[in-house]
This record gives sequence, structure tokens and C-alpha cells, in this order.
Amino acid sequence: MKADHSSIAMLHYTAPPVVGGVEAVIQAHARTFLEAGYQVAVVAGRGEPAALPEGAAFVHVPQMDSRHPQIAQLGTALERGQVPDRFDDWRDLLVDNLEPIVGRYDDLIVHNLFTKHFNLPLTAALHQLLDDGAVRHCIAWCHDFTWTSPSSGYKVHPGYPWDLLRTHRPDVIYVVVSERRQRELASLFDCALENVHVVYNGVDPQELLGLSDEGAALANRLGLWDSDLILLMPVRVTQAKNIEYALQVAAALKAQGCRLRLILTGPPDPHSAQSMAYFESLRALRRELDVEEEMRFVFESGPDPAEPYTIAAQVVGDLFRASDVVFMPSHREGFGMPVLEAGLVGVPMICTAVPAAVEIGGADVTVFDREEPPAAVAGRILTWAEQSPVHRLRRRVRQRYTWSAILEREIEPLLASGEGA
Repeated sequence: MKADHSSIAMLHYTAPPVVGGVEAVIQAHARTFLEAGYQVAVVAGRGEPAALPEGAAFVHVPQMDSRHPQIAQLGTALERGQVPDRFDDWRDLLVDNLEPIVGRYDDLIVHNLFTKHFNLPLTAALHQLLDDGAVRHCIAWCHDFTWTSPSSGYKVHPGYPWDLLRTHRPDVIYVVVSERRQRELASLFDCALENVHVVYNGVDPQELLGLSDEGAALANRLGLWDSDLILLMPVRVTQAKNIEYALQVAAALKAQGCRLRLILTGPPDPHSAQSMAYFESLRALRRELDVEEEMRFVFESGPDPAEPYTIAAQVVGDLFRASDVVFMPSHREGFGMPVLEAGLVGVPMICTAVPAAVEIGGADVTVFDREEPPAAVAGRILTWAEQSPVHRLRRRVRQRYTWSAILEREIEPLLASGEGA
């Protein structure tokens, strides 16, 4: 993350709670920017402060709304190819309203206003503000283009102000959401492809996976989202769970180039000297095998690493949904509840022949013999991972297409104080 976070204003006709694809992206951007330490404001013609993420400011400029009565009336005439007499008056009014606002922010991220026809006085006002030097740094996030749209292309006409929607400005950074849109906009603007940046949409793992705040914070501390493979052991620290074997499998996976996380959810018994001694022996083995980063005990992964940390069943459920595989190399189990839990959340199960695996899981779980060499089990896990299209896509999305990853890799270099600005 950048050491000196800037202030960002996002502009659109409408903002949440208005429902729409662009509004959803604005909501996600606002939340992601705030979490990264930026100051954030949303400037729109319609919306509500309470619908935005906590910490985001809402600046209401009614004339930005495409459904503002006078703006809509102007739009009807413009769609017929007529420039109303009062067009310039409304442009100037928007310039006057926006100039003291836009000057307060290091970056403007303008969603669709440079390429859609819904409020042409607003588009013209933004061009005027840029001409006047009132905008410090501008990114045009272009989701859709009226000029090339089969459903609305007939609503624009050669000449001013419609030509603004197909005018490339060298003082604006243009962003689209796919390579196809990149080619389309570069053709419309008659500019080089490199003048249009592709930034894909993203997902929020906490929201999509239904993680609690505690579970999401733990997942971040454990470094789950950057991993190639997440193995979960939802067990306590006891010798019956054969944790030494799991550490050896983790070492074998690492040796084969896999960036993994092996997460053990349960604690040792802090009141038992024998249990704590076993826990310390596992930590020593972990150091010896050089998998301290790859294998994590939740017990030592709290907000304060020096303090013991235990989690409730709800947070264990969060980790189930975030994981790729449930791994249980147990010497013995009375039953093996994780088999049922993995089945319910749809996570593959790889385990020794515990009763639940044999009697309930049957052929639908992968069973191995605990006498099998750890490297062989690691190889089987990697083969599954590379052959499973579900896992390959899941891994690619969490590593490259979470909003936080997109911000750091793609968006920050485009901001005013970024490397690519």
C-alpha cells in the first residue's frame, strides 16, 4: 500500500441505495479504498449517506441526476438531435456547483459520465472543469459507451455536445472493464490501446463467503487469499490427530513449489503440561521442516500473537468456507465430524479411514493410509488441485480478483501519486 494515501471522489449520476451495476462497483470501490486508508467521497445526483460504507462522505448535487426534471427535459430534446437554448446555462450551473467540490480531492474517478449520454450538460461541465484546470487528476471509468451501443447509439448525433462522448483527452486516464471494451473504446477514440487501461471487476471474499468480521480478519492475518492451496484441519492439538504427518505433507507441498496454508483450528489444553509440551514439539518440528509460514495454528494467530487465541464454531465455519480441502491424517477418531461439515459446505475431504469417511463419505472422500509417505499424499493433493477446474478458478479469483488485490495491483498505480500517473 502507498505510504501517503490520497483523497478520492467518485462521481456518477446516482449512488447507493440506487440499484445498478455501476452503483455496486462504486460501493465496492468505496469500501476497498476506505480499508486501504484513503479518504473517500461519493458525489452524485441521487443517493443516501447511510447506504455507503462507514467513513465515506456523500456529496449531493441534484443536477447530476439523469432523472432531474430539467435535465431529463433537456435529454429528450438532445436525443432527437436538438441542442436546447438553455444547454449552456445548465452546463455552467454544474460547473459552478462542482468546481468547489472537485478541487478538494487528489483524484476524481468519474463513472460513465464521459461516455454515456444520460446527462450531457454534466459531461460538458466536466470537460470545462478540466479545461479550466480545476481538476487535479481524473480517471474516467468507462463501463458503457453510447456511441457504439446497439440500444442507444441512435440517441447521439454528430457535433457538439454529443461528440464529447467520443473525444479522447490526454489529461484523463481511461479505464474499461475488459479487453474487448478496451479495443472498442480505443477505436471510438481513435487512440492507441495503451491509452485505455483494463481493470476487471472484483469480488469481496468476506461478503461472498459470508464471513464474520472476526473470521475475515483471521483469514487476512493467515494470508489465505494469496495462497495456492488452503488445507484446513478443524481439530484440537492432540496426538491422535497425527499433526506431525500433516507438517510433513506441508513440507512436501512446499518443496514442490506450492504456496500453501495449512490451518489447524483448535487449541492445545493450556491447563495440561503434557498438551502444551506436545504443542511446543510441533512448533519445533515446524521450524525444522521450514514451514512456519505455511502451517499456522489458530491458537497463535490472534490479533496479538503473544496471546493465546481460540475461536467459536461460527469462525470455524468461516474457515471451512474459505478453505480448499479439509485434511485429517488422524491416527484415530471416535466419529470424525469434519467429514459431515466438509460435505455440507462443499469442500473436498482427504483423510485416513475414520468411521464417518468409511461409513458416510464412501467413495466421495479421498482416503489414504497413514503409512503412505507424506510426499506421495502431497503429490495426490497437487494432482487433484491442478485437475480440478473448480479449484483452479477459485485460486485464480482469490489471488487476482479480490477488490483489495485489484486495488494494489491495478488501481493504485493509476492514482495521482501512483507510479503510473
